[in-house]
Amino acid sequence: MHGRNEGLCRAIHRTREVLDLITDKWVINLIYALSEGTRRFGQLEREVGGISQKMLTQTLRGLERDGLIERRVYPVVPPRVEYRLTLLGESLGEAFCGVWMWAAKNLSEIEAARVAFDARRAEA
Repeated sequence: MHGRNEGLCRAIHRTREVLDLITDKWVINLIYALSEGTRRFGQLEREVGGISQKMLTQTLRGLERDGLIERRVYPVVPPRVEYRLTLLGESLGEAFCGVWMWAAKNLSEIEAARVAFDARRAEA
């Protein structure tokens, strides 16, 4: 029984690592941008506003390492690099779709709750 619990704990820990990865704001935004199709680095940088070149590079490398995106380098001068979702990345985008739809549907309610909360705090 002890061995079984250790295995379960390891599995839970590894699952948390994946959840930490996919709930990162840059990952979510990049998966969304790439769900629209193949993109070049500069396009991603523009579409995912506020991300630094360093963070974009690191996040893309991590997504490539985890098998969520594919990086294709064309042997031209200057080098042309494109990124696209793999089948695994597409399945993550499909999973995110429900969350994106929920956010869009409930945005006005969340904004109203924030205004009400801020007003109550200002009164206190």
